[in-house]
Amino acid sequence: MEKKTFGITLRVWKQEQGEQTGHFEIYKIDGLTGDISFLEMLDILNEKLLKEGREPIAVESDCREGICGCCGLVINGDVHGPDEHSTVCQLHMRRFKDKDVITIEPFRAAPFPPIKDLVIDRSAMDSIIKAGGYISVNTGSAPDANSIPIEKAQAEKAMDFAACIGCGACVAACPNSAAMLFTGAKIAQLSLLPQGNPERNIRVLNMVKAMDSLGFGNCSNEYECEAVCPKEIRISAIAKMNREFIKANFASEQ
Repeated sequence: MEKKTFGITLRVWKQEQGEQTGHFEIYKIDGLTGDISFLEMLDILNEKLLKEGREPIAVESDCREGICGCCGLVINGDVHGPDEHSTVCQLHMRRFKDKDVITIEPFRAAPFPPIKDLVIDRSAMDSIIKAGGYISVNTGSAPDANSIPIEKAQAEKAMDFAACIGCGACVAACPNSAAMLFTGAKIAQLSLLPQGNPERNIRVLNMVKAMDSLGFGNCSNEYECEAVCPKEIRISAIAKMNREFIKANFASEQ
């Protein structure tokens, strides 16, 4: 049985690196089926543009399995598109219908400067990790499984926070462009594990300082970050980070 096809109109943001402003360009594409992914649709469009001798749309992707976090876009005003707790690469064209007009934009945040079209520079999030989101003390060689006793509930909480893929959706959805859910998840993860204890205080102080210096805003309890997170990181990560920060500040004054 032949699959039903349909066509859509795309309004795609176009902007070169260094330009102060960009603009939307209109593209029409036909022959789509509901079982192809949103990124595959963009691949088809780019192949069409190349055959016509036109410039393709710059868009970032890697794993296409909801793991790497590279594919972040704003689709019709929704961060990562209309599906809840999902990434763009997991979005399929069955969510749209014939003759739909779809607006595609990059994440909008001052710490995420544009590189080209839909591609942005998310290295500011890497800088937060470089400030302390790791374990640098000598913990010895890889231990045998279960040789470090960690309560099951504690380990599961740490794993919940470790699920963060650093996609930046929380920043894009926040009206203040806050990176506190991302930063809080990394801090909370390591604070719950014994391996993270030796650098617990200096870690939170350095990561929060880096986050603030990079131009990210502060949390005002809008809960938008939690609503769009592909891995369903809860806003409790921010509360955990704030408690860790207060404790670290108090300890540094002793």
